[in-house]
Amino acid sequence: MENLHEQIVVGDAHNDLLALVALRGPDHWGAYFREHWYPQLLAGGVNVQVLPIMVDHEFRPEGALRRTLRMVEAAHRIAETNTDVVALCRSTSEIEEALDAGRIALVLALEGCAQIDEDVELLRTMSRLGVRMVSLTHFGRTALADGSSEQGTGSRLSRAGVAAITLLDELGVLVDVSHLNPAGVAHVLEVTERPVIASHSAAFALREHHRNLTDDQLGAIAATGGLICLNLYAGYLSEEDATIDRVVDHIVHIAHIAGEDHVGIGSDFVAELFAETIPGWQRPLVIEGTDGERLVPGLAGPAGLPLITEAMLRRGLSRSLVEKAMGGNLLRLLTDTALAGKD
Repeated sequence: MENLHEQIVVGDAHNDLLALVALRGPDHWGAYFREHWYPQLLAGGVNVQVLPIMVDHEFRPEGALRRTLRMVEAAHRIAETNTDVVALCRSTSEIEEALDAGRIALVLALEGCAQIDEDVELLRTMSRLGVRMVSLTHFGRTALADGSSEQGTGSRLSRAGVAAITLLDELGVLVDVSHLNPAGVAHVLEVTERPVIASHSAAFALREHHRNLTDDQLGAIAATGGLICLNLYAGYLSEEDATIDRVVDHIVHIAHIAGEDHVGIGSDFVAELFAETIPGWQRPLVIEGTDGERLVPGLAGPAGLPLITEAMLRRGLSRSLVEKAMGGNLLRLLTDTALAGKD
C-alpha cells in the first residue's frame, strides 16, 4: 500500500509553474526549473504535467500575445536544457517515449484566450507551437465566452467562440471548460464532437461556488468521454478549512456521478505564485470570495500529491480508482485524444 504512489502514473492537468519560470530572465529558465520545480515534481511522483499559459490582467490586451510567446519559449527552453529529466510532448509517441525513459512528460495548455481575442485562426498557430488543451476564458469575459464569475449574464459562446470550438475539434486540441459560466459549458457541449476536459474544477454539490461544476455538468462532460480534474485550491473544496479527506470527498463524488473513468487531478497550486506576485498591501488576499492564502495542509505544491493516494487508500477506495484518478485517466485522454495522430 505504501508504495502504490510510486507504482502508478501520476498526472496533473493544471499547475501554473510556467508563470513563475517566465518571471525569471531567459538565461535562468532551465536552471530555475531544474533546481526549484523538478525536485518538487519528483517528490510528488509526477509523470505527466500539463503547463497552462495564463496571462495576468496587467498584460491584457496589448501584451497578452507577447507574454504568451514568452511562456511558450520558456517551456521549450525548460525541455531543451533538461532533456535528461523532462520532455515537451506534442504526440502520443513522444509522451510514451518520455515515460519509458523515466522523464516527466510536459504538455502545453492555454488558460483563457486573451491572447487570441477574435482572431481564432491563431489557435492553429498555438497548436503548431505545442498547445494541446485550450480554455476559452479565465475569470471575467473574453471575446469568445464569459467566465464563471459572469454567470449572471446567462451568456453563451460568442460567434468567435463557436468558431474556436470547431477549429479546436479539427486540430484535435482538448477543449477545457474550467472557468466557463454554466451557459458557456452547455454551449460547448452542444458544439463539440470530441471529449471535453475540466482541467481544474471541483464539485458544486460539496462546495457551492461558481467555479465548481454541478452534478448535471459532471455527467454531461463524462458523456463526451471527457474528464473532470479536481482543483486542490482550498477555497473551492470547502467553506471552512479543507483537509486531505475533503479532497477525497470530492474525488469520490465526481467518480460516483461521472464514473471512475472520468475523474483526475488538476492541482492549481498557486501558493508560490501568489507569494511572488501579490504585494503585501493587497493582503489578506481574497479570490472570488475565498481566502486566497488558505491551503489544504500538505498540499502547497506537487510534493504533497502522495498524501492524496494515501488518503484514498485509507478511505478503502479500490486500487483501480486510485490509479485512474491520480493520473491514469489523464494519460489516457491525452494519448487517445489531444496527442493522438500528431506523430
